[in-house]
Amino acid sequence: MTRRPEDIKVIIATDCGSTTTKAILFEKVGDEYRQTYRGEAPTTVEAPFEDVTRGVLNAIQEVEELSGRPMLDEDGKFIKPARMEDGRPVGVDIYISTSSAGGGLQMLVSGVVRKMTAESAERASLSAGAIVMDTISVNDKRMPHEQIERIRQLRPDMILLAGLTDDSQRIDHVVSLAELIRAANPRPRLGQSYNLPVIYSGTQNAREEITEILGEKTDLTITENLRPSLERENLDPARDAIHDLFMEHVMQQAPGYKKLMSWTDTPIVPTPGAVGTIIERISQIESVNVVGVDIGGATTDVFSVFPIVENGKKRPKFNRTVSANLGMSYSIANVLASAGLDKIMRWVPFDTDERALRNAIKNKMIRPTTVPQTLQDLVIEQAVAKEALRLAFLQHKEFATSLKGVQTARTISDAFDQSEGGLTIVNMMALNLLVGSGGVLSHAPRRVQTAMMLLDAFLPEGITMLAVDSIFMMPHLGVLSELHPQAAAEIFEKDCMIHLGDSIAPRGRGKPGKPAMKITLDLPDGQIKETLSFGDLRLVPLGDGEQARLVAEPIRGVDVGAGAGKPLETTVHGGVVGLLFDLRGRPLELPENDAKRQSLLTGWFSSLELYPPEFLGKGGE
Repeated sequence: MTRRPEDIKVIIATDCGSTTTKAILFEKVGDEYRQTYRGEAPTTVEAPFEDVTRGVLNAIQEVEELSGRPMLDEDGKFIKPARMEDGRPVGVDIYISTSSAGGGLQMLVSGVVRKMTAESAERASLSAGAIVMDTISVNDKRMPHEQIERIRQLRPDMILLAGLTDDSQRIDHVVSLAELIRAANPRPRLGQSYNLPVIYSGTQNAREEITEILGEKTDLTITENLRPSLERENLDPARDAIHDLFMEHVMQQAPGYKKLMSWTDTPIVPTPGAVGTIIERISQIESVNVVGVDIGGATTDVFSVFPIVENGKKRPKFNRTVSANLGMSYSIANVLASAGLDKIMRWVPFDTDERALRNAIKNKMIRPTTVPQTLQDLVIEQAVAKEALRLAFLQHKEFATSLKGVQTARTISDAFDQSEGGLTIVNMMALNLLVGSGGVLSHAPRRVQTAMMLLDAFLPEGITMLAVDSIFMMPHLGVLSELHPQAAAEIFEKDCMIHLGDSIAPRGRGKPGKPAMKITLDLPDGQIKETLSFGDLRLVPLGDGEQARLVAEPIRGVDVGAGAGKPLETTVHGGVVGLLFDLRGRPLELPENDAKRQSLLTGWFSSLELYPPEFLGKGGE
């Protein structure tokens, strides 16, 4: 790609998903970049077509018809650059694409110490857009023959091997992991005619031995150590190697991808990796702490950017996790199994038959494209979504931690006895933006339902802007941000991110009905002075783009963001939902008594007009 960003005015982008291929047209309209047209078609990577480009062309042709802009010539090649012919626009300047078709990038990670180098290797893989199928370590409590059998069964797309810092003299642990991989002799998931890619990002002292063990049986790539010292991570070389090998090996084996790669102006990027890129980019541009989530049919990806301190300097740290068994269709039964029926039903304000609920969840797994047919079905689906999001976020917080082994001087042998990890860097009181994506969030019938799912699942504290991806264009913008950061940022702000509004959620608990804080809210059309009580859930209309001045005076022990019991004066921002005052307490606890819990939920849902009043009044009938 050699074109200057200022010369790029028309961009066509596709995302090849596991079931649907989505094409989006971005154009410079006046002085700003906007998303203008969108098309989609079934993905064609599997039989009977077995050519991903068929679905891509079908999706792009829909955009052509909607926009009136021909983009492909008679031979199916892109018309470049964009220009006017016979008084009408034709062609595009660039074509970019992401992909998760065929299950995306699936990796096995291996590291010496589970809570140190192996976890750093997980971070490198996840940030590159991979699904980590399993993590093998010396201290994971499995016998060697069990580890070998596991490696054989998984058939990953590639393996990342890490271990030990660069000053380590003993290399036998990392060498033993390499011998496990050689003994397993794993075959790649796609294609049988090439050796499995293995990336070694461990101690420099073992490179010669690793090459001797794995050089002939695998396609070995050696990069810089991703954990050169206990105090420092160096993930970029491993992440870059993963991207290169993904293009060179994995994508080459999928049907039609070689042809697709010849069309694109930049390398094809794994969809989750592209979403993470735009989340990280927006955090940098706006200097905010961000949590993003993409809940799909099979997996839920969580992204975050929070500051950490390394070598006395503060810098933003990006983390991504994949909950491969938490989704809203293919994995919905796993959500039920992981959360339990009681956890799901605590969000439902009516009684329902347990057998009918289990059948409905299993039917969704069998028929993943179905949508709720009744309001009762919708309430239950959104209850399941809250638990999937909650569990995925818990896993993310456990993973997004400070580096292990930094606080005290440790030897590698000490690290094997390490049971406690670092502290999570996810600070909900410092969170500025919480953005959701995925069908259950983006396509909720009422935007306030999306806001409620985010509130209940993530329990933000202090003042946090809630937002949702309008039509799932974050992957496309992630790739575009590498070529044209300004265009990606403008489109993300104006067309992708729908501001739902700020949530104001104090930390602390108190007796329901007792005063929690006084507020003075200077709105564009007047002032509100009120005392809010514990248990209140209040919606104040404030439109997108509008601001208000808030003075919050909490009681002793309650923290709105300035400290326990301290007043806070700040500017709050509206959205398509408005301002949400959540005085239900942190942590949030619901009554165990079904009647009390259902009455409480009905009151909350009614105050937000979450569902039609006649539905709530009839107890969900």
